[in-house]
Amino acid sequence: MAVEQTILIALVGGAIGTLILASIAFALAFLLGLYIYFAIAWFTIAKKLKYKRSWLAWVPFASTAMVLELGKFNWALVFLYLIPVLGWIALLVLTIIAKWRIFEKRKYPGWLSLFILIPKFGFIAHAAIIGLVAWKKNK
Repeated sequence: MAVEQTILIALVGGAIGTLILASIAFALAFLLGLYIYFAIAWFTIAKKLKYKRSWLAWVPFASTAMVLELGKFNWALVFLYLIPVLGWIALLVLTIIAKWRIFEKRKYPGWLSLFILIPKFGFIAHAAIIGLVAWKKNK
């Protein structure tokens, strides 16, 4: 009986371990997909706004500096990341304002930048809006 229980425990443990690893792999693949999507979208927006260093869309933190510059803020404000909580909140407000300005430059309503503030579905709406601003043809 002890051998059968040991085998059963090993099988259950292996199954649980496999599920955990599969979940982690799925989460990482999903996050990588989001990263690539936003990098391509911001790269496209920067190109359309004739930003000289549009490749910064691919560099973490530098992409935030690029968004700030496109929104007519100083790129150095990205260092607000280094100030816990208050700096992050200030940077969130500044990036929303920057995106408002960017959306208006691309002939879209600036208030679309506020969708990121909606709980639960705001991020999905924000991702769709960024894609719209990047790839939809302006009239």
